[in-house]
Amino acid sequence: MLIHLTGHLVAAEDAKVSVFDHGFLYGDGVFEGIRVYNRRIFRHDAHLLRLYRSAKAIMLQPLPPVEEMKRAIEDTVRANEMGDGYIRAVISRGPGDLGIDPRKCPEPTIVVIATGIALYPEEVYEQGMECVTASTRRSRPDVLSPAIKSLNYLNNVLAKIECIRAGVPECVMLNDRGLVAECSADNIFILSRDFNGQTELRTPPITAGSLEGITRDTVMQLAGEIGVRCVERDIALFDIYSAEEAFLTGTGAEVVPMTMLDQRPIGDGKPGPVTRQLIARYRELTHTEGEPLF
Repeated sequence: MLIHLTGHLVAAEDAKVSVFDHGFLYGDGVFEGIRVYNRRIFRHDAHLLRLYRSAKAIMLQPLPPVEEMKRAIEDTVRANEMGDGYIRAVISRGPGDLGIDPRKCPEPTIVVIATGIALYPEEVYEQGMECVTASTRRSRPDVLSPAIKSLNYLNNVLAKIECIRAGVPECVMLNDRGLVAECSADNIFILSRDFNGQTELRTPPITAGSLEGITRDTVMQLAGEIGVRCVERDIALFDIYSAEEAFLTGTGAEVVPMTMLDQRPIGDGKPGPVTRQLIARYRELTHTEGEPLF
């Protein structure tokens, strides 16, 4: 495996970062997870836009031109002849000293990793997954904006530990108001029906403490194409418990049904028709959008 490390492709065993790098010392940096399908990088420009917005928000500089970063990612995929897989693009503050002053870090460290990924077995997409509600709350947006895809993921890791202890693959995280924010690594959607029999797909707004996911955005577009109204609206646990369908979205997870939360079946406890349709449409899109790299 070849890794892009600040301008050079090196063997994985030679891809070394300084112990004085502020990404290692303080989680001071940003990253993106990007997927490759059928030799195509899915929504590459959207991921780069989010990466550079995150970097600008934390005043991480100097940054390479976006086109240079794009070439580095494409070159890494080509060098590894990766037809399907996962890319991790990281920009850290770079090496400095043991203090937190970012001025001591003159050059960022840039790493691009292209490797395989398989978060969930296929039966999860066919049968759905069970989740729990985590006691770990999502960081408040006015403390650390969820729009920043930061290297400091401790908040999410603590929630993931609760998943592991509960014996489930994912959990729902609430914000400081007790409303649903997102999951430990995914966004969340529910399909609900009002008293007039009208259905709509709901997902928490970014202001609730959720990441503005690329897969989230794609699913919202696909929902419109199949005639399902999709809205950003506050969601409480009651709304999930009483929903007809629920699913999670993320670059790694893609679109995965959630069929039980806190031992309560969602709908009939099986992936619903809208969820199945969106899974199929998403998979078709990811394997056909864009030109192959090689």
